[in-house]
Amino acid sequence: MRKIFPLTFFLMIAGLFSADAQNAPKISYAEYIELYRDIAVRKMKEYGIPASITLAQGLLESGSGNSNLARYANNHFGIKCHKEWSGDTYIQDDDAKDECFRKYKSAEESFNDHSYFLTSRPRYADLFKLDINDYRGWAHGLKKAGYATNPRYADMLIKIIEENELFLYDSESNRPIARRQPTPKPVPKREEQAVAVAGLKLLADNLKYVEVAEGNRPIYINNNVRLTFARNDDDIDKIADDLGIHSFQLIRYNDLNKHEPIREGQAIYVEPKKRKTSKHSHQVSQGETMREISQYYGIKLKLLYRWNQFSSGDEPMAGDIVKLKKK
Repeated sequence: MRKIFPLTFFLMIAGLFSADAQNAPKISYAEYIELYRDIAVRKMKEYGIPASITLAQGLLESGSGNSNLARYANNHFGIKCHKEWSGDTYIQDDDAKDECFRKYKSAEESFNDHSYFLTSRPRYADLFKLDINDYRGWAHGLKKAGYATNPRYADMLIKIIEENELFLYDSESNRPIARRQPTPKPVPKREEQAVAVAGLKLLADNLKYVEVAEGNRPIYINNNVRLTFARNDDDIDKIADDLGIHSFQLIRYNDLNKHEPIREGQAIYVEPKKRKTSKHSHQVSQGETMREISQYYGIKLKLLYRWNQFSSGDEPMAGDIVKLKKK
């Protein structure tokens, strides 16, 4: 009996823990949305994935946080290990027996990896050409790209989004994420001089100084978008490393070519530009490009092309009036 008791006792205790986990109160859709909406909006601003899509996928893939994968592995999106994964793992049956899933330290880490997963794989690249409010296009695009095998996957996502009005979180009018903002300070003189470099001619009046980020990089706000200015001998990889984000994000946020050199004083946005500004139009100066206008006002370049009925790569003439808002 003495040999059997320790094992029996261990199994009893393990059973109690398992029962507690299984009997834990179920999370409702409303509770899940309340718990994770701010993270989803934050990821939208960082990566350009609609918050509605992120929330709908989380709700569907995790059973609103009640699946074993979500409870025991903090995996809210059903992402499997794949060959590049070197973190913790969780084994459970899926399409096949004993499949390997990624295990995270927190739910937010799962949301981070979901965003990186979509932005780092070429098969999802076409999704990022869609409007941020086109949740239907995103849903069908995810299914087409092979995110899930269920033939009704897109319809299921759309149903969740519309029944819970998740599309409201994709709107600029949605309440901002509650976070502490440093008190704005005057723009330092040294940075004022750098602003005019690279043909951007950003006026100091358009900027607000926010803070000094990692790598001793001053951060500013233009049109409610955070940006910094390139230093001598800077490149995208160096700026991304200092700020703790990915190079491809900076390339996308600033409409850069992959190996395009960065000039000293060049404005580099560190989050996606906006869909609107307080100005209605802009008169083009000699030699000014659409990208420079986009950078000047902190507006998405693809929207400027669309509003002005330009093809990608078309440039305005000096004196032309470029619309800065949709009619």
